[in-house]
Amino acid sequence: MGRQAKVIAIVNQKGGTGKTTTTTNLGVALGKLGNKVLLIDMDAQGNMTFHFGLQNDYKKSVTHVLTEDANLKEIALKKERVYIAPSDVSLADAEVNMVNADQREFLLKNAIDKVKDKFDFILIDCAPALSILSINALTASDHIFVPLQMEVLSMQGLSQILETVFQIKESLNNKLTILGILPVMFDTRRTVTHEIHKHIKENFGIRVFENHIGIDVKLVEAPSFGQSIFGYSPLSVGAMAYMRVARELISVLPKN
Repeated sequence: MGRQAKVIAIVNQKGGTGKTTTTTNLGVALGKLGNKVLLIDMDAQGNMTFHFGLQNDYKKSVTHVLTEDANLKEIALKKERVYIAPSDVSLADAEVNMVNADQREFLLKNAIDKVKDKFDFILIDCAPALSILSINALTASDHIFVPLQMEVLSMQGLSQILETVFQIKESLNNKLTILGILPVMFDTRRTVTHEIHKHIKENFGIRVFENHIGIDVKLVEAPSFGQSIFGYSPLSVGAMAYMRVARELISVLPKN
C-alpha cells in the first residue's frame, strides 16, 4: 500500500482557543519537515482561509466539495508549501442543506478518501460548535488534536470534547483516537497555569504534549499579513514552538 494521509481534526468546542492558529502553523511546520500537507477549513467563518490571505483568491471552496462533489485537491490553493481548501460563509448554507442529505455524516470522509493517497497529512480546522460540519470532520479523521488553554473553564470544555469523541467512536468512526492535548497561550508566570496543566495530566488519561505554545505577539500579528508564523516571523518563539510540536506529533503517531 502506498501513501495514506494521517487525517487529524483540530478540535475545541470553545471559540478563541487557538484552533486556527494551530492548524495553520502546525500544517506549515509539517510541510517544512518535508511532508505533503492539505489543510481543510471546515469553519464557515473562514478564519484559516483569512490567516493565509486567500479570502479573495479562490473560485471553489469546501462548500463545493460537500454539495457538488468537487475534488479537494483541485479546489485547494498552495501557499507556504501546503495546500489549503478554503471556506467562507456559504458553508453555513451548505450545512443547512446537509441535514437532509443521504449519508450526511460521511460527505467529508468520502471527499478525503479520494485524495488520501496524495498527502502525508490532512489537518481539519473544525468549527467551534458541535454541528454536522464538526461531525463530518470527526467521522473523516483518524485522530483528534486538542489545543487547550490552561484555564478552569477549559477543563469543562475538555469533558464535553471527550464525550463527543466517545459518541462518534461508538456510532460513526470506531478508529477515532485522541492524539493529545496541546497547551496553548501557556503563561509560565501564572501558578494557575501549572496547576491546571498538572490536573489535566493526572486526571484525564490523555497525552498532554511535552511541548506547549507560549504567548507570542507574533502569532497574533501573522494573520494580518496573510502568513503563517513561519512566513511572518520564522525566528520567533512561536515559530520554534510550533516546529517542536510538529516533531513531537510525528513521533507519537502510530507507525502503521
